Amino acid sequence: MTMKGKPNMKQFSEKEIKKVLKEVFGFERFKDKQYEIITSLLDGNDTFVIMPTGGGKSLCYQLPALLLDGTAIVISPLIALMKNQVDNIRNLGTEQGVAHVLNSTLSKSELQAVHDDLVSGKTKILYMAPESLNKEQNVEFFQNIKISFYAVDEAHCISEWGHDFRPEYRRIRPIVEAIGQDVPIIALTATATPKVQQDIIKNLRLKEPKIFISSFNRPNLYYEVRPKYKKDVKKELLKFIRENEGKSGIIYCLSRKTTEEIAEFLVVNGIRALPYHAGLEPEVRRKNQDMFLMEEADVMVATIAFGMGIDKPDIRYVIHFDMPRSLESYYQETGRAGRDGGEGKCIAYFSYDDVEKFERFAKDKGVAEQEIAHQLLLETVSYAESSVCRRKQLLHYFGEEYHKENCENCDNCLHPRESYNAREQILTVLQTIQETQEQFKAKEIVEILLGSKTPTMKKLKADKLKSFGKGSEYDERFWNSVIRQMLIQNLIAKDIENYGVLKISDKGKKFLKKPTDIIFFRDRDAFSKTSGEDEEDMFDPENKSEGADKVLLSMLKDLRKQIAKKENLPPFVIFQDPSLEEMAIQYPITLDELKNITGVGTGKAQKYGSPFIELIKNYVEENEIIRPMDMVVKAPVLKSSLKVFIIQAIDRKVPLEEIAAAKNLSFDELLDELERIVSSGTKIDLDYYISEYIDEYHQQEIIDYFRHAETDSVEEAHVQLGENEYTLEEIRLMRIKFLSDYGN
Repeated sequence: MTMKGKPNMKQFSEKEIKKVLKEVFGFERFKDKQYEIITSLLDGNDTFVIMPTGGGKSLCYQLPALLLDGTAIVISPLIALMKNQVDNIRNLGTEQGVAHVLNSTLSKSELQAVHDDLVSGKTKILYMAPESLNKEQNVEFFQNIKISFYAVDEAHCISEWGHDFRPEYRRIRPIVEAIGQDVPIIALTATATPKVQQDIIKNLRLKEPKIFISSFNRPNLYYEVRPKYKKDVKKELLKFIRENEGKSGIIYCLSRKTTEEIAEFLVVNGIRALPYHAGLEPEVRRKNQDMFLMEEADVMVATIAFGMGIDKPDIRYVIHFDMPRSLESYYQETGRAGRDGGEGKCIAYFSYDDVEKFERFAKDKGVAEQEIAHQLLLETVSYAESSVCRRKQLLHYFGEEYHKENCENCDNCLHPRESYNAREQILTVLQTIQETQEQFKAKEIVEILLGSKTPTMKKLKADKLKSFGKGSEYDERFWNSVIRQMLIQNLIAKDIENYGVLKISDKGKKFLKKPTDIIFFRDRDAFSKTSGEDEEDMFDPENKSEGADKVLLSMLKDLRKQIAKKENLPPFVIFQDPSLEEMAIQYPITLDELKNITGVGTGKAQKYGSPFIELIKNYVEENEIIRPMDMVVKAPVLKSSLKVFIIQAIDRKVPLEEIAAAKNLSFDELLDELERIVSSGTKIDLDYYISEYIDEYHQQEIIDYFRHAETDSVEEAHVQLGENEYTLEEIRLMRIKFLSDYGN
């Protein structure tokens, strides 16, 4: 027999509702629109709620569930949230059986206990994932218990235009109808654009719903977007965290690999950081989450798998190491900062490389999905590059107007970017791409514009080009910014299938024929002035060597040259330039300190380190230098378990492809790890693999090249040896062999 029932507001007065609020939940008054939402649901109305993170959405269905007869079924995709909320409700002093989770992880006895509590009417709130609701045995079971209402949490998952589309959410309405009870539905989400709102109402078939939309504005949050320069972003990150020492923060990364790397980097630099991603064992994820909640760790480095449903009100910063796929994701993730109304800094790093990654991911999807992903990405790129108030742009995206001209709490309002008419600069870039017949990547185009006399430029005879040196009045960062903004304006495009070479678009061709005024914006410095620094004190990523002690650097280079000559090796095999530059900044005077210099591992420190630390020690004493070792940025050593696995597998002559597959690495990622192993001074023998895949002539040519090269750049070697004859993989493998055989 199918149960029927519809709640009726008449049985509850405002006094009764507020009594439950006080006695059960411990609050004196409702927030914002909570009371109106609760009364709408108690009155039997379908109800649609959009309320920012921290606004108190869960109370809007928990309180009515405790008042009404029957069980409220709460549908949520988030296991962590369900568990947290069940624990919270039970901790309010009500009976243990008042709230349950129903999912496939329950044992038979646990499942029976849940069923018994539901049949007896003891359970007022039942949490379940949409997949569990879909199960036939559950549908039959629910037909015979009294349901008070359905709450669909994270309702944006219904929409393909939402940031977390889940197809199983589309089955909720048919299942509700199969269960057959005429009860209201309340749909709740923290983020939904007008398009997503329509999708939710239409798909759930909400009947004349009462709609409650709270303001999306979070006045306490500070928004900032910084340009992302690969070689410097980790140092920026570390500096920011040290400036916010003791505060809780989340760093969001796109991939599991980056998540692990950043967490490890922070740990070796004395930060209490933990990783969190779906690839970790469930017990490790739970343990890390609990340590973060209990403040045994300050920083959680995570993929988007972390944070949804985590009730930690005092997160003081959210950093996006990689830009998210959509503004909805960005808004939801930044919304985890400052939920208590206190400080909340939201810093995002933006690079056009991130855009390319997302475009590559989308290539495997259907045409409709690709189009949606592209549109969402365009909105994110527009936000990142915008010079208008961040808050105004975010709120506009969600259909809300912000009327103040200056929010006084975002980078664009506090430190407006300098604008300029980029007509001439755009023309210069387009003419350079045209003159080089659309054959070069951004890096080479910038080198041509700067008039750089690198070996690549010499080989290309670039100095014969009209464009060579045409942009030398500006620096590398300026031209990279111009090219990035040209990509966004669709004046040029990157050919992803062809190593990212720059092509002139139809719009760019029109511009060449008839140039017009276009306003671009200069990048800010790597560190914004929000931390109160003077401009001249800011870190300049392009000038690392300028911070080095030039006298000491020159002495270190002379010493390296002497050792290289004695060993009959190119100087870079001893120590590379970045390592010497860092020595001339940090002044290491022991082997242990030397090991922490980038590119110097235990093996190299032991083999070549002594004369270098002796020279530095004498120099420091003679010049009475105060060393800045407390500010050293340490590079994490290769994880011992992975390093040991790779070395042992190579000792057993396991093919490299099999080693990569066993550790879920791409071939390029395995080569990265091998480069780190040999750079740290460990010798490995790859002859078994190299002899099978690289012919003898190529092997000898590459080794001869590196024996006499001024630099160990793989890209430079590729150009010099011949891009049509040699592959990058061949050169990387032979470079690893060369460094292992000659340097270790």
